Amino acid sequence: MRQDPAPLSDLVVLDLTRVLAGPYCTRLLADLGARVIKIERPGLGDEMRRAPLQLEPGREDQSSYFVRCNAGKESVALDLAHPDAQAVVLDLARVADVVVENFVPDVTERLHCDHATLAAVKPDLIYCSISGYGQTGPWRLRPAFAHLIHAASGMMHLERGTDPAPRSANLQAADVLAGTHAFGAILAALWRRARTGQGARLDVSMLETLVAADDMTFGSVLNGGPEHGAPRIGMIVTEINGRHLALQTGGASEIMPRLVALMGRPELLRDPRFATPAARRDNWAALRDIIEQWLRHFASVDEAVDALTGARVPVAPVLSPAEVVDLPHLAERRFFPAVPHASRGEVRITRSPFQLDGRPVIPQDGAPYRVGEHTRPVLEGLLGYDQGRIEKLLALGAAAAP
Repeated sequence: MRQDPAPLSDLVVLDLTRVLAGPYCTRLLADLGARVIKIERPGLGDEMRRAPLQLEPGREDQSSYFVRCNAGKESVALDLAHPDAQAVVLDLARVADVVVENFVPDVTERLHCDHATLAAVKPDLIYCSISGYGQTGPWRLRPAFAHLIHAASGMMHLERGTDPAPRSANLQAADVLAGTHAFGAILAALWRRARTGQGARLDVSMLETLVAADDMTFGSVLNGGPEHGAPRIGMIVTEINGRHLALQTGGASEIMPRLVALMGRPELLRDPRFATPAARRDNWAALRDIIEQWLRHFASVDEAVDALTGARVPVAPVLSPAEVVDLPHLAERRFFPAVPHASRGEVRITRSPFQLDGRPVIPQDGAPYRVGEHTRPVLEGLLGYDQGRIEKLLALGAAAAP
């Protein structure tokens, strides 16, 4: 159940986004109480409706991907290429506080939903664009997905390590980071508007958010230093009786003294090869072998985790997604809530990864079940259109409703 009052309960967001980066941003806004009006293409809707896992037998528009990213939103189906639909978007902009879009930069101008057009009817509008490479620069018009940004950002190169060739990553980090940065920038712009009445034009680049997420390499390379790729110095992943454990040996000055004390090897810190952080970096292969050999005396990963955690050495088991879903820790924090679903009753999703006033932030409703299921109530209730005007839009194909 949503907290009352929700922080963004008076906010109206016009959501022109699709796939992941934009929908993730607007899902965070919806979870905090914003009314998010998601514009979908008639018929097809958001492409991610057709992603895995399909939740309803016999249909292809009910993916768990779509439900997770769009919980709590309302779906209005508009053909943005149709002039009559563009007029509806202008009316929606007049009543909106925020617009979020993630088209390739030249598309919004062609569809007449660009910042200049919408800000002309709502000068204090917060307009946020999320794109692969930003709204300016030689690469601005390149289409982008997280996989491509992973390559272009240098991350794919850094993670190659000793592999024979670069490979794709499972985590769609560029999308999620871009959506999260957009969320923060929107809230900052709203705070400024509350003080000054000024709208905002926000430009969020997936490429820049991923490069900015790097902790060591770019700060080093920018100043004449080396790259710090995989495998990372100070980080260990090792097998113990068929399972794997991840151990951190650097990042804080207290870790190594605690680790060598637990190992019963305090002399390691008197060894010139390992006496300082710089020496340990230079001789990491030898130190890693010593630590990994010691770790193998444990009978199991759980035994090792208990001992290392007790000594305040950072450690974790390597878990599968199924094991993560079953974690009592996440169950206590209600990280996998259920939202309503018309055919299944309910669907479990991930919640927003923060709590408010000691309580988890959980969507108030499920995702739109059908493309355009809120077209009529939004046009009538929010915009004040009469039934005749709505039916005309439907007949022209400018809008759709199930």
